[in-house]
Parts: sequence; C-alpha cells; structure tokens
Amino acid sequence: MKRISILVCPQALASSVAIPLEMISAADTIHRIKNHQRQPSLALKTVARDASTLLAMSGGLLLQPTANLTDNTQNTMVFIPALWGNPRAAVRQLPEAAAWLRQQYAGGASICSVGTGSYFLAEAGLLDQRPATTHWRYFDDFQAHYPAIKLERKKFITHKDRLYCTGSVNAVRDVMLHFVEQLFSSAVADEVARHFTHELKRSYESFLLAADPQDSHHDELIIKIQEWLQKNYPREINMQALSVHFGLNVRSFNRRFRQAANQTPVEYLQEVRISQARDLLKLSNLSIAEIAFAVGYHDVSYFTGLFQRLHSVTPKAYRRLVRTKMFKVANQAN
Repeated sequence: MKRISILVCPQALASSVAIPLEMISAADTIHRIKNHQRQPSLALKTVARDASTLLAMSGGLLLQPTANLTDNTQNTMVFIPALWGNPRAAVRQLPEAAAWLRQQYAGGASICSVGTGSYFLAEAGLLDQRPATTHWRYFDDFQAHYPAIKLERKKFITHKDRLYCTGSVNAVRDVMLHFVEQLFSSAVADEVARHFTHELKRSYESFLLAADPQDSHHDELIIKIQEWLQKNYPREINMQALSVHFGLNVRSFNRRFRQAANQTPVEYLQEVRISQARDLLKLSNLSIAEIAFAVGYHDVSYFTGLFQRLHSVTPKAYRRLVRTKMFKVANQAN
C-alpha cells in the first residue's frame, strides 16, 4: 500500500494541507469506483510533533494529526504545507522535521513543498545544488540564507530528483494532478481535474512535469523541434518533411521524440494546438470553426472530435463551463 503523509505545524496554511489531502483522497475514490475495488489503495496521514494534541493552524482551524514525527513508517510521498508569517521561525519551532524529511527522502519518498514550505526542505539540506522556488515575497530571504540552492524566481514549479517545490498554493494543483497520474492513471487525473480545477486537462506546467528531465529531456535537437512546433502550430505541418528539415529520417525522428518527450510528435502537436484552443475558447468570442482554423485544423469536425476525446466534453461545452467560472467585475456608472 502506498503511504502519503502531510507535515503539519501551527503556521501551516490550511488550504495547502487540504488541497493535497482532498485531491489524493478523491483520486483514490475514483480509482476504486472505476476498478470495483472496496479497499483503499493508499494510506493518508497528517504528521506533527504530537499526534495526541489538537493543532491550531493558521486561521484558527483545529486539526487532529494522525501520526508523530517519531513514526519511522516509510512514505511514498510527503507534502509540506505553505506557512503563514516568518517561515524561518516555523522551521526553528519544529527542528525535528529536518531529520524526518531526510529519512523519508533517503527511503525513496518524493517530497513536495508548497510556497514557503520549501524552507523545511532547505533546512534539511535536501535542496543544495538543486533548483527550488518559494513564495515570491521571500525570494531574497531564501537566497540569502540558502545560497547553495538554485533559486528559480521565474518558475512556479521546480522539480529534480523527487524533490518538488511550488511557488504558490494554486500551483500545487498542477503538481497534484501529476502525482495522481503517477499513482493511478491519466484517466483518474482527468477526472480529478474536472472536480478540482476550472480547466479540464492539466496545464502546460503539469505537462512539463510529465517526464523527469534527468530521464528524458537532454535531447537538444528534440527541444529545438518542440520549440519549432510551438511557434508554427497554426501551419499545416507534415511530420515527414519536418524530420528531413531537422536532418533525421522518419523512424529516427519518431523514436528520438518519443524517448525525449514520452509521446509522439503528433501527440505533442495536438497538445500544443488544443492548449491554444482552450485559451481561445475561454478568452475570445471566435466561433468553434474559427478557433479550429486558428490552431491549425481546417476540419472543424475533426477538431471537435479530438477535443472531446482529450477532454471528454465538446469545445462548446468547455467554453460554457470555463466562462461560468470566470470572475468578472462589472463597471458601474456613478
């Protein structure tokens, strides 16, 4: 059974605890329903210094932890919440967390911090010489106190060697969908996305998470091809001609692309085009046919069928859904 723990402490933002807890729990339920499975396939715990005492979190929410930091049970995944107020003060108040995190990581756990929760990973020394991010307000403080860490100020998500950092509570949803797909399947991740986000597919950030860069994306030629596809997606693209353009035969082109991107060139192009189509459906008043043409599909029926296959809804239904969830402030005359 997979074991997942969420570290909790008094300064933790309740939302950054609830989001991983609820999304993973929902994924397990969906998985069990799809597979006619009665028993849960994973165990979820909230871990604190003392599980016998109610913990008053940021905002006054009371939480009863379910495990102590002295528990040596090995986890599959560990989540560290965002912190309200001075993050270094929170770390100093829970010094035993550093040893626990090092133990979990050494045992094979993937660890994800939310916002300033990255201070716990930094204090444990796990982020040295690795990329990381944190809440933007603490960039300077983080870099000053942990100079050995490669702070990524322009990224909301960083990951390397099973260590993930997000720059905000919102960004953790993308990472959670990535983890759900790892733990269960892409179908379960899509279902969770429909329940927990206004988008019906993982965002571009989560597509970047789909393959660990140390395993797959050192192929500079394929990176160039991906960049070319991102710039030229509205054009009519012949993959055979594209492979020749980049000096590869078709077989090598497809093999190298799949090895690097974990998908075929056609699948990658479809994702780029459909991602652009989602933005147009959400933000423009173009017709479905006009959007199809704008992203490179001259056959609106094919575009509609592809969109529905990837998202389980038609473009029209997607537009209706995302627009009902957009927050708008109407201008009012005095």
